[in-house]
Amino acid sequence: MGKSPDWLYTDNATCGSPAWIGKGLTCVCFKRKGNCQRFCISLTPLQEERLKRLQRRMKVYFDGSRLDHQEALRALWSASFPGQELQSLISDQWKEMGWQGRDPSTDFRGAGFISLENLLFFAKTFSTSFQRLLKGQGGKEAVWEYPFAVAGVNITFMIMQMLDLDATKPRTFVRAVFLQMLSENEWAFDLLYCVAFVVMDKQWQEKNATYMEFNDVLKSTRVQLERELLMDDVLRIEDMPSYNLLC
Repeated sequence: MGKSPDWLYTDNATCGSPAWIGKGLTCVCFKRKGNCQRFCISLTPLQEERLKRLQRRMKVYFDGSRLDHQEALRALWSASFPGQELQSLISDQWKEMGWQGRDPSTDFRGAGFISLENLLFFAKTFSTSFQRLLKGQGGKEAVWEYPFAVAGVNITFMIMQMLDLDATKPRTFVRAVFLQMLSENEWAFDLLYCVAFVVMDKQWQEKNATYMEFNDVLKSTRVQLERELLMDDVLRIEDMPSYNLLC
């Protein structure tokens, strides 16, 4: 995982040194607008169960020979292009969605099957936003310069890095905050993914970015997500200001 932004450990974020984390303390103190909240390192049974379930999802590689993975791909196509028949799981049609080649399975290597699940969740849960981004209707011009589907895989990978979910104990307050949200909603990761996608697209449009600037936009998207997750009164993904971009 990359180094966390400097603001994550300043006075407006913590009461004390981040070195406390992982050294035997039961809880760490987290400051929001002058009030200290405590996040426990020891997980509740529900948090532990849901975290393990999410970790299992993260470790599943995309396997083109599995029927359930094939069906998920077909479902993604149907949700993305309703009424347009998919000729084959390996087809030039996939390029319309922003995959790099005829076989989208080759693009899942970075983030695994969960990145396909995230795209499908976005398409089904926030179909209007999904279609707007897919068709590039959010900016001044009806043109998008980043490959939509590949961008989605990169967003999944970015969130996994940001939340540091494989760590034995929380090493960032963002992770601790997210685990609280996960105990409230099992689909918190998928919802955060949808928020991240619309934030990334909004920043892309505002910066009038080019394809070569994609990584910079992704980094600034991460910074905004971290900032919103640590905001006062943000107790659920739905409380994040950028959640209102979804429709």
